[in-house]
Amino acid sequence: MTDSKNDYDLLIIGGGINGTSIARDAAGRGLKVLLCERDDLANHTSSASTKLIHGGLRYLEYYEFNLVRHALAEREVMLRAAPHIIWPMRFVLPYDKGLRPAWMLRTGLFLYDHIGGREMLPGSKSVKLDKAPHNGVLESRFKTGFEYSDCWVDDARLVVLYALDAAHRGADIRTRTEVQSVDAVDAGYEVTIKQNGQSETVSETVTTKGVINAAGPWVDDVLKKIKPSESEQSLRLVTGSHIVTKKLFEGDHAYLFQNADNRVIFAIPYEHNYTLIGTTDKPYDLSEGKVKISPEEILYLCDAASEYFKKDISPDDVVWDYAGVRPLYDDKAEDASAVTRDYVLNIEEFTDGAPFLSVYGGKITTSRMLAENTLNNLAKYYDYKAGDWTETALLPGGDLIDADFTLFTSDMRKRYPNIDSDLLRRLCHAYGTRITLILGDGDEVPNLGHHFGAGLYELEANYLINHEWATSADDILWRRSKRGLHMSANERAAFADWFETHTS
Repeated sequence: MTDSKNDYDLLIIGGGINGTSIARDAAGRGLKVLLCERDDLANHTSSASTKLIHGGLRYLEYYEFNLVRHALAEREVMLRAAPHIIWPMRFVLPYDKGLRPAWMLRTGLFLYDHIGGREMLPGSKSVKLDKAPHNGVLESRFKTGFEYSDCWVDDARLVVLYALDAAHRGADIRTRTEVQSVDAVDAGYEVTIKQNGQSETVSETVTTKGVINAAGPWVDDVLKKIKPSESEQSLRLVTGSHIVTKKLFEGDHAYLFQNADNRVIFAIPYEHNYTLIGTTDKPYDLSEGKVKISPEEILYLCDAASEYFKKDISPDDVVWDYAGVRPLYDDKAEDASAVTRDYVLNIEEFTDGAPFLSVYGGKITTSRMLAENTLNNLAKYYDYKAGDWTETALLPGGDLIDADFTLFTSDMRKRYPNIDSDLLRRLCHAYGTRITLILGDGDEVPNLGHHFGAGLYELEANYLINHEWATSADDILWRRSKRGLHMSANERAAFADWFETHTS
């Protein structure tokens, strides 16, 4: 066992959307930051979302006006920061006479259009569903509906971009690293961390002036490391599950469907050839073990979608599924769907002048704002070298001319004329201007190396290993690139064998 000591201004526990966004903001203010994630970046909840940057239209029914207003304003901030992994999407909401009345939908969309300071995204409008592209796709009983704007995001890549930007600004990002103990000392906290997956136990002791507990579903477990006698739970854990089918409709738009139980589900174009359907709200307890979608949830999503699509779907049509645990702040609401999606920041001091801040809840959409508010809440403890800075800052790869992705891909086609157009477009979306770190400056035909299947080449895999903390085949197949969905079982197994041999 090795034992060393390092001093940090801030230790962040958790490499999901909240932890990485806070690390980025803190490093940009001049703090010496260490982020520890026991698994991979976005390994859990942050890669299991519905993949939307949205205001949360349905939250208006629960009078979450502040949450919706802030989220709506953040859509365009996020869109400007990373136009390669975030882009506008139109959502079609069919009107069903048996459910919410038309006046309620119009009122909700009017508020949605106006309370968030929308500038770039087009507003809502009525739409005829008995005309292209909706006729023949939806049940014939749906004649009219409404259309509004939100944005789509590659959630796991957003987490990686936060981590990359944090690292570029000096943060120490450590994945597969678990926090074992946290002890209060005179000037802060003494923390023992261990790198996972080593043949021998490698532990390290670090000191830090402050701690951010951004462990998501495990935030209460982390809190118990420093106050083990406390038993009160502040989290409400809710499972959100999704299914993926072969493409159910053409077009770049998505659908929002109302259900008779007052919930809503989304049907969203996914990975070009698929449709993503979700989500559910099911209470969850950590004692249940690894989260996974239940047969009942699969059937629920299939039945809900079949109420709207002309062609019914069944569990046999599901080609992939995933589930994540939403760590919501427990506001004691009886219905899991009604639990607040807003975040709560709780600061404690276990030694004088040393903050221990726990993050409860939060959404991908408001992750930048959550980080900014977190650092502002900690301002009395630190002498920052900069104030709020992230609202106008671009994320790595997002520095496209005029944030114009179409222009960018056109330029890349000229630079890399010999690269397959579908592959090039995917790489442009995934990496933005960082594509040159993979393909080079374009003067020569890039040597892509071995092709593992579904457009995943050795050159990209090596980039992800060397620059984006990929330490397992799954990190690349299911989070960094999503190629696992497109590959056969044999191709995935062959890539896993290559990865193990290549990195051993």
